[in-house]
Amino acid sequence: MKVIVVGAGVVGTMHAWHAVERGHEVVHIEREAEARGASLRNFGQIWVSGRAGGEELDTALRARDLWEGIGARVPGLGFRAIGSLTPVRNDLELAVAEAALARPDAAARGYKLLTADEARAVNPALRGTFEAALWCERDAAVEPRTAQLALREALLATGKYTFLPNREARDVIGGNSVRDDRGEIHTGDAVVLCTGAALTGLVREIAGEIPVRRVRLQMMQTDPLGEPLTTSVADADSFRYYPAYRSEALDALNAGQAQDPTAVAHKMQLLMVQRLDGGLTIGDTHEYEHPFAFDTLEDPYEHLIRVVESFLGRPLPKIRRRWAGVYAQCTDTSRVVHRQQVRDGVWLVTGPGGRGMTCSPAIAETTANELGW
Repeated sequence: MKVIVVGAGVVGTMHAWHAVERGHEVVHIEREAEARGASLRNFGQIWVSGRAGGEELDTALRARDLWEGIGARVPGLGFRAIGSLTPVRNDLELAVAEAALARPDAAARGYKLLTADEARAVNPALRGTFEAALWCERDAAVEPRTAQLALREALLATGKYTFLPNREARDVIGGNSVRDDRGEIHTGDAVVLCTGAALTGLVREIAGEIPVRRVRLQMMQTDPLGEPLTTSVADADSFRYYPAYRSEALDALNAGQAQDPTAVAHKMQLLMVQRLDGGLTIGDTHEYEHPFAFDTLEDPYEHLIRVVESFLGRPLPKIRRRWAGVYAQCTDTSRVVHRQQVRDGVWLVTGPGGRGMTCSPAIAETTANELGW
């Protein structure tokens, strides 16, 4: 079988990976020289801890296992089974962590409640003030800026993979051919469109309006910390954001502890992970209303710096990068992804939201299974 994949972000690349793994030939079309969207502009976290139960958690856990297996074969991914810590500062936050431990799927997530001293034994860089921390053993990380490059190098080595950059897919002809903006036609047995947040143009022409929206975020990266940050780190605002933490205890937190006004205004939480070069990737904000701003705002960065420094107990290294990114999210946020057959032999796969980096290997595996590859 020959598979045409459009879009070389992490979702498209994982579809190419699974097709090649099953012995098929892949032609991979990308409109840029390499992917430039949300697949690079993220934390690189394989984030199990906050996922909703059921299909979403099952997908994240399967993807986490797939990431580990692929990472063993492709060292350039920088896979690390680092886990995560969410420090809590008071009884209201602690109660949310304790409620998470009472979930029937808590063991599958690797949840454990640690004292402050136990948390510092796991991550000695956390010298600030907090009372306890929720540990999630199943969380992990990869390097988002290089992951697609490493996967592509491994795919090219198979001899079954062709990468065609700087080509925009303009039309799908019949059920098995794609015409690019150079007028060349690429024909296979199946076409998978993994277009990310590009929801107009070709996607609109062949699928119409789909139940997927675009979400914008701001993030930043520091100079090297000068010591290991041995886990990823979240703050208690992540309890308000991720569905795994919904409980009466969370209702009490929302009622009894006001969120910082900047965090409210920008729909913020702290997530932080250390890159292989020692720098910290820190975020993030959420913007849903269109048109999106074209510039970044400083107040969210200042808020995140205050929160991070309170956990580290030290000044943050110099910020060397700030950026914004846009990702695609199903409007029904309980759906893991929007997977739609738009023509005979043609499928559109988009809208994983903030789950794209985490869940992409399992999303692509499900597509391959459903299509009978």
